[in-house]
Amino acid sequence: MDNNIRHFFYEFLTSRGISDEIAAYLNMVFLLLALLLFAFIVDYVTKRLLWRFSSGIAKKTKTNFDDILIDNKLPRNVAHIIPLLILIEFVPQVFVDFPYAEDIIEKVLKVLAILLTLRIIRNFFNSVKDYLQTKPRYKDKPLHSYTQVFMIFAWLLGIFGIFAIIFGISFIKFATTLGAASAIILLIFRDTILGFVASIQVAINDMVRIGDWITFEKYGADGDVIEISLATVKVQNWDKTITTIPTYALISDSFKNWRGMMSSGGRRIKRSVIIRTSSIHFLEDNEIEEFKKIELIKNYINTRSKEISEYNSKNAVDKSVLINGRNLTNFGVFRKYLQTYIENHSAINKDMTLMVRQLEPTPQGIPMEVYAFSSDIRWQNYEYIMGDIFDHILASVGYFNLEIYELGLAHPS
Repeated sequence: MDNNIRHFFYEFLTSRGISDEIAAYLNMVFLLLALLLFAFIVDYVTKRLLWRFSSGIAKKTKTNFDDILIDNKLPRNVAHIIPLLILIEFVPQVFVDFPYAEDIIEKVLKVLAILLTLRIIRNFFNSVKDYLQTKPRYKDKPLHSYTQVFMIFAWLLGIFGIFAIIFGISFIKFATTLGAASAIILLIFRDTILGFVASIQVAINDMVRIGDWITFEKYGADGDVIEISLATVKVQNWDKTITTIPTYALISDSFKNWRGMMSSGGRRIKRSVIIRTSSIHFLEDNEIEEFKKIELIKNYINTRSKEISEYNSKNAVDKSVLINGRNLTNFGVFRKYLQTYIENHSAINKDMTLMVRQLEPTPQGIPMEVYAFSSDIRWQNYEYIMGDIFDHILASVGYFNLEIYELGLAHPS
């Protein structure tokens, strides 16, 4: 800016009899207002032109990346660069008579330039993240964590630059000085560093994805993962509450991920009923005849009865004592009945493990366990299927002259 222009208002005011000091202040104010007005007009025009230009390109291209850039306001923030550069260039001319104020204003503008750069970088990274999340391949990846990592490094560099500007020292010298305080920095950013390391391990080992159902008893979490960031993992529980878990807890503590069950097409049913031991006995002929009336095990009873009868006759077994030879028990027949019932149940996945098994006897009785997988993995339907199966089991026990153990219930005489 020419020296005559810089002092235009000053010379005009002094020629009107205003003191030199007041004229200098008024000259600075007038020039500052003119510069701010010019910068505002440039900012407005640049923003409008850049928005129209970017919108036009976005409409013509097939990719939606440029649309995402616009949605994240990247062109708008880029437009602020030109007026900011104008301010930095002409501020020394405005404050030519006020070197102290000039130094402060220049530092403020340079700090604003760093902050604007950081904002543009954040807009760009967010745009990349949003674009990748539209791709099925990256939809369940913790991209938010990586964005945060990049921004942490960018903010560290930006903060270093801001302090270097404020204290008037070179960036390299300031960064070297901070290197001596690295232990303190590590302590301050301990959780961030742990979260960063955990995020990498979680991503590499594919431990958790967005949308996975996880159970983390230590933190009371039981629901779907809705967000994975650098420091935390957010889980929306089934009661719609949100549990926040430190990311590094995923690699330091034990949790359950139900993804395998969700993708397998079956949800495990593993529940048992305890049969009172005193109700288990060998079957007599009249009981066997009654059991032949039960459709599901009719063929089984006929086949097994014939095999047992042939064996006992061949070996001349004395059947006056029931325990001699081979025999059927009401417990064994009931187990076979349940196995057949489960195999014929329409809501059970027949391609996965399916069995009814007898567990180790307990002081209360002998557990009879159903181990199978429902074909519907939705929680509400799964509970209905399991409830339907065990309703039938509890109701059918009496037909086999068996009893369910109930605490405090005396054995009928």
